[in-house]
Amino acid sequence: MSKARNKSDVILDSIADGVFTVDRDWNLTYFNRAAEKITGISKEMAVGVKCFDVFRANICQTVCALRESMRTGKEIINFRVDILNSKGIRTPISISTSVLRDENGEIVGGVETFRDLSAIETLRKEISRSYTYADIISKNHEIKKILDILPDIAISDSTVLIEGPSGSGKELFARAVHNLSKRKGKFVAINCAALPDTLLESELFGYVKGAFSEAKKDKPGRFRLAEKGSLFLDEIGDISPALQLKLLRVLQEKEYEPLGATSTSKADVRIIAATNKKLSELVESGSFRQDLFYRLNVIRISIPPLSRRKEDIPLLVDHFIAKYNAIKGKEIESIAKDALNFLMIYDFPGNIRELENCIEYAFVLCHGCEIKVRHLPKELWSDLDVRYKKDDQPDMKPLNEGEATSIMAALCKYEGNREQTAAYLGINKSTLWRKMKKYNITYTPENSKNKS
Repeated sequence: MSKARNKSDVILDSIADGVFTVDRDWNLTYFNRAAEKITGISKEMAVGVKCFDVFRANICQTVCALRESMRTGKEIINFRVDILNSKGIRTPISISTSVLRDENGEIVGGVETFRDLSAIETLRKEISRSYTYADIISKNHEIKKILDILPDIAISDSTVLIEGPSGSGKELFARAVHNLSKRKGKFVAINCAALPDTLLESELFGYVKGAFSEAKKDKPGRFRLAEKGSLFLDEIGDISPALQLKLLRVLQEKEYEPLGATSTSKADVRIIAATNKKLSELVESGSFRQDLFYRLNVIRISIPPLSRRKEDIPLLVDHFIAKYNAIKGKEIESIAKDALNFLMIYDFPGNIRELENCIEYAFVLCHGCEIKVRHLPKELWSDLDVRYKKDDQPDMKPLNEGEATSIMAALCKYEGNREQTAAYLGINKSTLWRKMKKYNITYTPENSKNKS
């Protein structure tokens, strides 16, 4: 009997779907390896615990599928729910439930199989670009404050100004504002810095046939395309004073004139603007209209750079691994600890976009199941070399580089406390001191000023 049970366990541990069983009191009695991977909870911690305490699904206390199967004796197939994994991240899964019966046909428990839908949903959202605030991945306190008020911002229908450095995710927040709002029209985006002034004007307002020699037919502008929806004006700080004046009129009068038109068009469009500059400083310098700034700055969202939300890097790395697994058809499971420490120390001047590029680069070089330091872009290595090497010190080998990275990450984590750092690394203080001297590592508050 024991051998048969062990063989069954081996089979269940080999499949990609999570499997668990419960008794009549909802205590977990079995939890396979895939269930551990999807939830982030070990079998030892799960077995014997109430299933709803492990999964924290959005249906646990309302319309539990397994409860319904045990009540009716009928199977439920491919029912989509959301659970919270061990990191508190929402994970979409598809579940199927059935009952367990003893030799007399009596129901003694239930069984549930479930499949992680994260990769599928990631790919779908990349195609549809239909994001909500639940797709903004962060545990940073500044981001959480924004997320707390984002639904209120969305339904207010007021103009929104999003400030933040390039690559910090301004468009993602803009899409979330639109998707949470009650507007029925489309979300339309345009990068104001990417087009010359004359072309940008025609892109925004459109033109009528005959407006200029190449205008063979009417062309609707972005304002028309975004009617009853939202228009996202990225890099608004780069538009010319002349175009600023025309945009101001739209915000004030709710109307505009397509190029070559003899009449105005009404605009029921919500403006969401974004900039990597401080518009207030541009106003002071005279390069941006003060009245337009006041019209745009009704509600302001300030997104911090990645260097101020480094606690989000592990979450974002996991997200990008899932994303590129779906896009590229790979099965990379994780990132090595020293490689993650490497990313934790780097300042990411390109912010989240640069981090995503690093993971995409690693996907090209990584042919196993784990991203290593050697798979990361060499630009990161160069940046860290400047920090950790003396001018006359020979280049560090990859293992030494990883060790130096781990030490600095731990020092930042414990704000320079060598005793705590040494304990965290599993070495004594004297060994830590020798290694810091070897790699020329000097901790100062400057090293961790960006650590949240």
